Amino acid sequence: MHTFSRPAALLALSLGTLASLPALAADELHYNQISLRAEVNKDVARDLMIVTLYTEEQNTDPAKLAAAVSTTLNKAIGQAKQVKDITLRQGSRSSYPIYDNKGGKITGWRERAELRLESADFAALSKLTGELLTDMKMGGMDFAISTAVRQSSEDALLKDAVNAFKARAQLATDALGGKGYKIVNLNFNTNGYPQPFMRPQMMMKAASMDAESVTPEVEAGTSQVSMTADGAIEVLMQ
Repeated sequence: MHTFSRPAALLALSLGTLASLPALAADELHYNQISLRAEVNKDVARDLMIVTLYTEEQNTDPAKLAAAVSTTLNKAIGQAKQVKDITLRQGSRSSYPIYDNKGGKITGWRERAELRLESADFAALSKLTGELLTDMKMGGMDFAISTAVRQSSEDALLKDAVNAFKARAQLATDALGGKGYKIVNLNFNTNGYPQPFMRPQMMMKAASMDAESVTPEVEAGTSQVSMTADGAIEVLMQ
């Protein structure tokens, strides 16, 4: 038969009480808590024009084919470098064999190389695009929101989202008859900044234009961006 001394029993009781305190604190943390969401929206002008051009050649000699494609590409790069505020990037370049009707013998090679141009100066890029379409073809054109404009619009939206969340928090507090509230947590999320997509209808339109009138019409438009504020508040009761 085992016996326990009184001090040992009191110590065990004290330890048990202390161990239960974190659980009680966790329960109290969730007392009168409410989850809320607020969303704000804004139309942001697309200030970046993006054009993709390409050259495509065919030849039975792979070396001559590569040289012809490089010549056209280098000429276009040289022209583009003469225009201010144009960001120039070389896109994909690929070649593949051409087979005869039976599909067993290689009769030639085809190669394609792309050139990507970006600028906030729509007029300058439109003019350059028209000039380059003399030797190259239009792969696509689209408009996007630049990094600088995106950051500034997100800063403005964040302030609006905080104010919208506070308004909802106060509304919920008043509905519950509380004397105030405190924010437990708050998270932000933005969307509405789509990646540029090269529009096929613009590609078709550009391909149908004559050499004397190849400057594309420019209509950038806007994108609706939004920011959500998700969080929780604890209502302080009377």
